[in-house]
Amino acid sequence: MPGPDPSLERRRVASPPPTDPQTRAEALSVAARALRAAEHVCVLSGAGVSAESGIPTFRDALTGHWATFSPQELATREAFAANPGRVWQWYAARRSMVRAAQPNAAHQALVTLASRVAHCTLVTQNVDDLHERAGSRDLISLHGSLMRARCSAGCPGTMVPTEAQAAEPPPCPSCGALMRPDVVWFGESMPMVEFEAARRAAVACDVFLSIGTSNLVEPAASLPWISATHGATVIVVNPSMEGQRRGPSILPIEGPAGVMLPRLIAEAFAGRRARRVEASASASATGPMAIEEGLAPATEQGLPPD
Repeated sequence: MPGPDPSLERRRVASPPPTDPQTRAEALSVAARALRAAEHVCVLSGAGVSAESGIPTFRDALTGHWATFSPQELATREAFAANPGRVWQWYAARRSMVRAAQPNAAHQALVTLASRVAHCTLVTQNVDDLHERAGSRDLISLHGSLMRARCSAGCPGTMVPTEAQAAEPPPCPSCGALMRPDVVWFGESMPMVEFEAARRAAVACDVFLSIGTSNLVEPAASLPWISATHGATVIVVNPSMEGQRRGPSILPIEGPAGVMLPRLIAEAFAGRRARRVEASASASATGPMAIEEGLAPATEQGLPPD
């Protein structure tokens, strides 16, 4: 996780929209202008972004061998204490699913966005590694990482489990206690260092971009509205606006992140060169959508009309 950046405490340059857009096209246009003017954009990504790469959310029913369990039975300290092998095997199956998945157009569009603004803080509630594989760097991960394990007794340090370690949790090399998935389980607190870094970015940014999340689960759900109360424009990209807040500084863009986000970035930055060359190089090297391709006009991307 990156350290605090004093340059983030800057004068806000993007203004909230003066009127409430009546159509998705209007919302896209106003949102694009806000992004174009922004010096600092804070992004919060949720499970809906990963779902477009084929990774089920916790709201989806489990399948196969795991269909008789609920996620709550497999994602708690109590479940791990009662049957560590079963919990470990479920997470091993999830890791295998993530390894087979690929970053989608939303992941790639965020890499493009990071290269076009002076400061971009990416905060994710997801525990997969798709943002990193797309080329994003210095993520703030609120819920940990599915791809890592840590000591269940609290020893420092982590490990990356291999496929050969899928059957049983390995012992901690320091104390011998079992290793556990390095994620936040039900009933556990979010790491406060990461959340405080996300909160500072939400307060400091010009534009807050909420993608693929219902914004219902606290405390992460409070971040967009904290940002709005500090004068930022909040752009919400999600297939459904049910449960999302409304207000004069909140722009709802209803639709899949993999469709609407590239369209938004294209409208905001078409013709503008990357401000950070290293971000461009990472995206070009690691993902199918190169930077300039990501800024093709919407009509060339096969995007649906409003």
